[in-house]
Amino acid sequence: MGRAFEFRKERKFKRWGNMARVFTRLGKEITIAAKQGGTDPNGNPRLRTLMQTAKSENMPKENVERAIKKAVDKDQGDYKEVVYEGYGPHGIAFLVETATDNTNRTVANVRSYFNKFGGALGTSGSVEFMFDHKCVFKMKSDSPVDIDELELELIDYGVDEVFQDEDGVINIYGEYTSFNNIQKYIEEKGYEMVSGGFERFPNVDLKTVAPEDRVELDKLIEKLEEDEDVQNVYHNMALDE
Repeated sequence: MGRAFEFRKERKFKRWGNMARVFTRLGKEITIAAKQGGTDPNGNPRLRTLMQTAKSENMPKENVERAIKKAVDKDQGDYKEVVYEGYGPHGIAFLVETATDNTNRTVANVRSYFNKFGGALGTSGSVEFMFDHKCVFKMKSDSPVDIDELELELIDYGVDEVFQDEDGVINIYGEYTSFNNIQKYIEEKGYEMVSGGFERFPNVDLKTVAPEDRVELDKLIEKLEEDEDVQNVYHNMALDE
């Protein structure tokens, strides 16, 4: 199936770190989803999936409820999803997804990180074409599943790849625009939804960087991921297996 995501072993382009940061990022996604599609999960598929994702990450119920309430709280600023693009040292392309209530602060911070570690913030479209935007679902089944047959059935739903990991979780990768169709299929077929979201995958050859040259890149990645406005960091650097 196409490239079959040969990057699977090197898929961890984002390291959310400790649990508190995971909850912060999920909370923003939940607030944005509730703002865009309503606070009732029954009528908001994206919110419903994020709530399942939060559950799988052991995010406290009160955190989820608080994030939903922020969507209708007039005293809360609106989060905007902004993507920044640039190059780190040694020609590594970076794509940084943010959710911010102050774009001036965010762009200033992101630019300063690139500059500090020998990179440069680019213009819109400068590297985004190097990454495919995909939806990603994880689900479980109470009964055995023929993965090959499932993959064939899901092709018409915009799915690119299906595989089952060593823990028995079925992973589904599809086109960005197929999110709702795939989610509907999972729910209607009675599978247990573990999580659902979006990721970006490099569609170019990954760049290998010498260990001694990775120091600045690792520092840049760490600094970006520590920023409270940053949701995800993607790059085209080959990672160690």
